[in-house]
Formats: sequence, structure tokens, C-alpha cells
Amino acid sequence: MAKNDFINIASYLPEMARKLPGAPAVIVQGRGYTQYSFRELEEKSNAYANGLEGRGIKRGTRVVLMVKPSLDFFCLIFALFKIGAVPVVIDPGIGMKNLKKCLEEAEPEAFVGIPRAHLARILFGWGRKSIRILIMAGKKFDPSNKTYRMAETRADEMAAILFTSGNTGISKGTVYTHGIFGAQVKFLRSIYGIEPGEKDLATFPLFALFGPALGMTVIIPDMDAARPAQADPQKIIQAIKDFDA
Repeated sequence: MAKNDFINIASYLPEMARKLPGAPAVIVQGRGYTQYSFRELEEKSNAYANGLEGRGIKRGTRVVLMVKPSLDFFCLIFALFKIGAVPVVIDPGIGMKNLKKCLEEAEPEAFVGIPRAHLARILFGWGRKSIRILIMAGKKFDPSNKTYRMAETRADEMAAILFTSGNTGISKGTVYTHGIFGAQVKFLRSIYGIEPGEKDLATFPLFALFGPALGMTVIIPDMDAARPAQADPQKIIQAIKDFDA
């Protein structure tokens, strides 16, 4: 494959880790704040990629990812992109009734989720016909595996399947290729004049993925993404003030 044929949204991360190694890439608000720098996110996502590959996740594997917005979520999503696997991400606001139909449509082969998600998977029979690899989120992979050879994915290669909550019925999965993600990063940078080092407070986790690729610090507020109307505005305002987002 020619060098200019390779495109992977995760390829922006090592670039930013070189340019802004100590700068915060992701900050998560809770009782306090926890964070990873760009270097830490790069190294930890490499360790995750090695660990997930060792569990059978390969290039092209469709992987349901049911993890709350967290440092772990960012490590997992970038690890999957690096492998060339296809994360299947469902907006939690879609509702429990529609989740099973969405997963039947996506036909995932692997399921990575928090304990509560695995319990729901068993109770409601999510992905029973297609899922063969089960991984509990929060598993710590070998921290010494800090390097990973990223898959040389093509622009037209499937990168992710995203289900967002629709207001006209059951959501349809939207297929994103690596080329689409790459184009979106370029357009966002160009249209909004985004420069590395800027800060973004993201209340919708799926949009937060573009932050580290753009060299932005992403701040995840303490709120339930499935119930945005119930968010405590004081917590969001506090996070904006604390980091001048």
C-alpha cells in the first residue's frame, strides 16, 4: 500500500503525542478530576490494542463498545481504531427497547462493556447469534506494551458503526469509513480554526473523539449522557471555569 493510501483516525494521536506529550488529552470530571496526557493516551491505547488483539479482536472485527464516558473509553476506542477493528457505538439515549434491534442489525462479533452492560446482554439476549468474544471493560492490559504497529487501513475501509438516538423511530446504524473521519478532522480544523492546545467541553461523548485527533484537550463533565436534561448545570459551569473551556 502506498503511503498516501493509508488513513486511520488513530494516526493523529501519535502525532499529537510527539507535539504535545505532557499536555492533557482527556480530563474527566467526577468527585475530582482525572486525566491522561497525550503521551499517556498514546501509550495506554497501544497497550490496550496489544491486549485486545491477544483476545482475538482483529482488523475488521465488529466490536460493541458499552463503556461510560471515561479515560477507559478513550483508550479502548483508539485501541480499536489502531487495530483496524470496527467499534459499534450506540447512543445511550436510544433506550433499552431499541438496543437489541440495533445490535441485530450491526451483527457484532465482540462485546466490550462494563459489568452492567454484560448483565443486560445476558438478560436481554443482545447479539446472541453473532457475538463470540466477551471482554469486561476495566481490565488492565500489560503496561509495558507501549508500542503497536497500527493497521494500514484504507480510506474506503469501514472504521465504525454509530447509532444515534433518532426522533423518527429506531435509529439506523451509520457507517463511517476512515476516509470520512479523516475528512471530518480536516474540515473541523479548517472551518473553526482549531489549533492544538485548545479545550473542548464535550457533553456528547461521540463528538469528543475528534478532540485528541485535533490536539484539543477534551473535558468530560460529570453527567449521564443518556439523560442530558437531568445534568446538573453547576457541574458543567464549574468544569468550564476550571479549565477555561
